[in-house]
Amino acid sequence: MRYIIIGAGAIGGTIGGRLHQSGHDVVLIARGAHYEALRTTGLRLVTPDVDEMVKVPVADGPVDGDVLILATKSQDTLAALDPWPRHLPVVCAQNGVANERMALRRFEHVYGMCVYLPALHLEPGLVAAYGTPLSGALYVGRYPQGVDDLSETIAADLSKSAFAAQAVAEVMPWKYGKLLSNLGNAVEALCGRAPGINELSGQARAEGAAVLAAAGLAHQGGEQVATGDIEGIERGGGSSWQSLAKGSGSIEADYLNGEITLLGRLHGVPTPVNEVLQREAVRAARERRQPGSMTVRELSSLIAERSSAVSR
Repeated sequence: MRYIIIGAGAIGGTIGGRLHQSGHDVVLIARGAHYEALRTTGLRLVTPDVDEMVKVPVADGPVDGDVLILATKSQDTLAALDPWPRHLPVVCAQNGVANERMALRRFEHVYGMCVYLPALHLEPGLVAAYGTPLSGALYVGRYPQGVDDLSETIAADLSKSAFAAQAVAEVMPWKYGKLLSNLGNAVEALCGRAPGINELSGQARAEGAAVLAAAGLAHQGGEQVATGDIEGIERGGGSSWQSLAKGSGSIEADYLNGEITLLGRLHGVPTPVNEVLQREAVRAARERRQPGSMTVRELSSLIAERSSAVSR
């Protein structure tokens, strides 16, 4: 089976690189300077245990394959899927819970993948994966529910490729659980690792849990991934932090904190914390600010102001 990895960044690069290392047929889809680096020198995949140049086949557009693993940010989902044949199965290896529904409008066979995979991609051709001894924990299943031969095969292939992987019949509760854990991404992106960020992240998650309860949406947590240091490559931050660090101009907050904002509006639950995090993260990305451009005190003040407004 040939895996097409759409988006060869931190997540896609690690999944594709690990699958290739274990002997599976893989093509990475990339663009720009990252594509050129992968094409000319290969993927430098660095872990706490090994620094290896992996010569994975790469393309910058559609090629023949058997399954698409989509690893772009949620805001890029529709554009990334647009050129691909719609008979192919699509696996959404992404944060957030909106991607599967978007894909299902166009593709008949859609799978969700809940991803716990600490990795970094800031430099063309380089992906650092900090999980050890396994690179991550991955849960895959049909969308909206079910396990079939393909999801079992994908999980088995990943399990042989330095991941803890499972095929699960109800994948979306896993993804809603991951959504809750990702609500602090905007705090980290805006404030860096300043003292006080854990409290703000906790407020965002508590608000998110209340919204999911009101919406009747089940959620469950995933396996903790052990991490190690990589000499010379500081871990930095998560996916939203990396979006600001790269100056990409966009960020996934509309599909993380914004999902809680949306559900809160649908079910009559105020979400001032996530509203502010969504708004400020999107603004920071649009203005191409670097991570840590806001103090915890500034962000807390904006949240208090919004909380006061919605309680009137």
